[in-house]
Amino acid sequence: QVQLAESGGGLVQPGGSLRLSCAASGTIVSIGLMGWYRQAPGKQRELVASITSGGLTNYADPVKGRFTISRVNAERTVLLQMNSLEPDDTAVYYCNAHLYRTGLGFRDYWGQGTQVTVSS
Repeated sequence: QVQLAESGGGLVQPGGSLRLSCAASGTIVSIGLMGWYRQAPGKQRELVASITSGGLTNYADPVKGRFTISRVNAERTVLLQMNSLEPDDTAVYYCNAHLYRTGLGFRDYWGQGTQVTVSS
């Protein structure tokens, strides 16, 4: 079994900050790309940011300069620091990880999602 446990969502005023955390657990041999996606009501799920095991990052244009993704490989954790939050950032945020498991190879796994609401 594999689990991606997310935490850190909530309600914040415009201009505020939140930090999301996602920890992978279970029978995992190695972790490749990790990332955060979000899905707002009535919209498709979209990539927010991703990070390779070597620390190379990629950001969606709307969050560049405001969000920072990082990971702690020893703890199998990926973080998303979100600053200068805007109402358009309101969405359910999902953790994603490309995991290698014995006998299964690399597969994508998803967290359960955490709600982020930006509102005054």
